[in-house]
Order: sequence, then structure tokens, then C-alpha cells
Amino acid sequence: MRILVQKFGGTSVASPELRERVLYHIKRGLAEGYHLVVVVSAMGRSGDPYATDTLLSLVKQYGNQISPREQDLLMSCGEIISATTLSSLLYRHEIENCVLTGGQAGIITNNHHTNAHIVTINSKRILRQLEKRKVVIVAGFQGQTVDGEITTLGRGGSDTTATALGVALHAECVDIFTDVEGIMTADPRIVEDAAPLEKVTYTEMCNLAFQGAKVIHPRAVEIAMQTNVPIRVRSTMSDHPGTLVTTMSEADRLIGEMRDGLITGITQMPNVTQVRVPAKQGQYDIQLKVFKAMAENDISVDFISVNPSGIAYTVYDDLADRAEEILRRLDLEPELNRNCAKVSTVGAGIAGVPGVMAKIVEALTEEDIQILQSADSHTTIWVLVRGSDMVKAVRALHHKFSLHRLNYS
Repeated sequence: MRILVQKFGGTSVASPELRERVLYHIKRGLAEGYHLVVVVSAMGRSGDPYATDTLLSLVKQYGNQISPREQDLLMSCGEIISATTLSSLLYRHEIENCVLTGGQAGIITNNHHTNAHIVTINSKRILRQLEKRKVVIVAGFQGQTVDGEITTLGRGGSDTTATALGVALHAECVDIFTDVEGIMTADPRIVEDAAPLEKVTYTEMCNLAFQGAKVIHPRAVEIAMQTNVPIRVRSTMSDHPGTLVTTMSEADRLIGEMRDGLITGITQMPNVTQVRVPAKQGQYDIQLKVFKAMAENDISVDFISVNPSGIAYTVYDDLADRAEEILRRLDLEPELNRNCAKVSTVGAGIAGVPGVMAKIVEALTEEDIQILQSADSHTTIWVLVRGSDMVKAVRALHHKFSLHRLNYS
């Protein structure tokens, strides 16, 4: 059985005209001989009648007094409405189909309401429907516990539903349909000549997503990577093949290097504050005190740098005042650099290649951009800059690595 999983985001199912495009892609998948599993998000975005944020606003008028369990019951409604509406459209066009909630589709999660993780998937019910040549429409973003409690999967949950089902069903591919034609070398709102990417590796895509690219959730990519299920990020409004997310062979890596394609893309994450905590002479427990205090107060830290003279890390701007207060209660003297931005240079080909950091520094120096902090990993080099320099930094790095030349379209 050739199985294709198609996922349509909220903007793809927001209006009758857009749902006709969804119908087009479903018909095309069937014509190509696939058994189809279609995962849908809630319709539209905040302000639209059945969007998740709109549903949540119903309880905010009473002070948001609702337990996580009941909140999950409310939030799961949007995807069910979307799924049943699409089902009606398919029946109108004589396409046999079956709608399943996340729980009915066999998605079993832990009991962490509003941010549950998938524990296992029993795909028997889906497979029975596919054997009948029905299109199986699954409400994304949700599952259920072993006790039958409805849960939701947190941000990007419908992406996670789609790739998890793709893995469980041994699908040939998972198509993520959205409002863009794939992954770009940079945010096109910042870089006018940002180019669409034909292919990226799972690792590159995870890093791009973690560092600001919002086309697909990194947890979804990590799930697909476990069994090498390919993902295609595509536009609902076109036939463009989009970006293929998959493994990269050594031959691909060599071709990339010959093209000077060490770098895949540049991303940015604004609204972060750098926290520097200097250590006093002989104060060797400062790291433990600081990070334990942050953890106990549920403050997530990032971009960590530790050395004998002190530590530096970042928090989101809206947590900066709280972090400073906590540190001063510990009799520490933090120095805060607010309104910064984290700019990331991502590429599977950079590992072990000399000169990449030199080009980054050169690009930023030429634009008089100060690097406040830096770090690197196997596939990513991060720099922290002032928020006012973020756009200029992204454009400078995109130009320095000639990413505009990677246009495959």
C-alpha cells in the first residue's frame, strides 16, 4: 500500500476557495495512486471564528479560569470542525472518506495536558479505512491518554501529528502544505532575494526551525528523522514541488561544497536579552547558583557561555526583569543587555571547514555590527547582535555566502 500523508495548515483551510485547493491536492494524490491520510489544523488564525486562539478567547472573558484538562477539550474542537467540513466537501465530489479524532486515529500520548507528547500510535483503524480506499481525515494537534482523556500536542502539533502518522504508517512521504513555496534561504520579508531551497537535511531543518524559521515545527522533523520518512514543504496555492527534507548523502555533500554551498540559510530570533553575571574571586559555584535559580523559576535559558570570569546567557525580553530580580536576591550583580537578536548561520557542510567564522565576522564587521556573543555546533554558528542590527546582519550574511544564487526554481 503506497501511503501519502498530507497536512494542511490553518491558512490552507480558512475559506471555501482555499479548501478547493485542498481538494485539488487530494484529487491529485489519489490520481497518483496513493492511499491518503489528510491531517488538518483549525481553520484560519486568531480572530477567525474557529481558530484555536479564538476558541481560547471564549474563556478569557471569565479570567481564563479553566484547568489544562478542560482547556484541551476546548482546543481540540477547532481541528474537528475543520476535518468534518473538509469531509463534507469530499463527499460532494464523491470521494469516500472517514474522519477520525486524534484518539480515534490511535494517537496515544502522555498526560501532560496542553503540551502532550506522543507515546505510541496504533494505526490499525486507519489502515482498515485505507484498505477500503477511503481518504482518512485526521484532526491534527491532538491525541488521547491511555485513560481516554483528550490531550493537545502544543505548538506545531498538527505538523507533529502528520509526521508521527507518516512514521507509523511507513508512508512514502509527508507533504506539509502551507502558504509559502517551501523553505527559503532567509526570511523573504527581510531579504528580497531570498531563494527557495530544493533540498535540506533533517538536521539543517531542525536548526532552521529552532532558530526562527516557522514553516514547520522542529519536533515534527525530529520524528520523521527517526525512520527517514521524507517531508516536502509545499504551497497549497501552487504545484511547485517545494522543499524536500531528507537525509544527505556524501555525494550530495561533495556537490554542495563544489558549489560553495556550505551554508543553507540564515535565520533570526529577535526580542532576547543577554544576561552577564561576573564571578568574584574564588566564586566557583556561580554557575550552579544561577542555572538552578533559573530552572526553579521556570525561566528557559539559551546561548550559554561559561568561563572562570563568569557566565553569559540569554532569556526572552519579557522574562528579563524577573531574571534580574532573582539574581539580585542571590546577591549577584547581573548586567543586562536588552533588545538583542540571535542570528544563526545554518549549513550541514560547515563541520570541519576552516574560514566559515572568519567570513561571518568579516560580513558583520563590514557593516559595523558588533558581535556581543557567539557559539557554534556541528551545523550552526550563532551570533548575538543588538536588535537594531538584526535586519542588517541577516542581509549581510546572506550576501556574504551568496545564498541568492541557490535559486533552483
